[in-house]
Amino acid sequence: MVADGGMRPMVRETYGPVDLSREPIFAGGFINFGYWRAIDLERPVGEAERVRSQEDLYRHVLDTLTAAGLPRHPRILDVGCGLGMGCAIALREYGPVAVTGLDIHPDQLERARRAQAGLSPAERERLRFVQGAAEHMPVGDGGFDALISVEAAQHFPDLEAFAAETARVLRPGGRVAVTSFFTVDDAPGRTEQPARLLETYANGLDIARPVRALADAFTAAGLTEVRVESIGPDVWPGWDQWLARWWAPDTWPRNFLRAYEERILDYYVVTATRPE
Repeated sequence: MVADGGMRPMVRETYGPVDLSREPIFAGGFINFGYWRAIDLERPVGEAERVRSQEDLYRHVLDTLTAAGLPRHPRILDVGCGLGMGCAIALREYGPVAVTGLDIHPDQLERARRAQAGLSPAERERLRFVQGAAEHMPVGDGGFDALISVEAAQHFPDLEAFAAETARVLRPGGRVAVTSFFTVDDAPGRTEQPARLLETYANGLDIARPVRALADAFTAAGLTEVRVESIGPDVWPGWDQWLARWWAPDTWPRNFLRAYEERILDYYVVTATRPE
């Protein structure tokens, strides 16, 4: 079931009245599991390390695109931008001429505008926020050098429509990088397994699909150089160690690591290029 405006009910609730950004597990205004490669997990993990992990997930995605040869001052679109924390990292560290943060939830965009009010005047001039769905982006054709999406694609109801929109809004030669968690394959019964372990799948917030579904959607949309990279070893152990501050091993949030260890879910970066 899809709510008015294309927003599914659990997405509307979770990112509206519930507001995940207020939860201590999502410190610093970010809402992602984190990329923990630079953090020593043999030592106690505090809020500073947690915030660093979330920042580093954006940096990993942006570094992946930079290594692929983006223009020196790219135009970047962040799909599912949340509170705009990744937009701020891009502005401060990657020299874009402009960053657009797109989110389906109006409450998130209102929070984003408040959260980024402290940017410098020059940074604010290069940042804008737009309400819209990943499947129907209210932006022009070919206007972006890079499209990123960090831990949002697990909510997108239609990956094919998202891929088609991605191909439309990228300029020729533009690149996309999506990072999120997916099932490892489409073996019989695989997409039903996450709901048995994880409440976010059982209640419909997250959608279980194989990572190949996104890669194939990019290919069908005419994108090329489609690559899938697992970054699970740098996500799941750190995320589980952080969760252990609040949740016992037998509670459902700790089942993310179990799902990874049992080869049900993994965390990926999927990249592609719009051909010249």
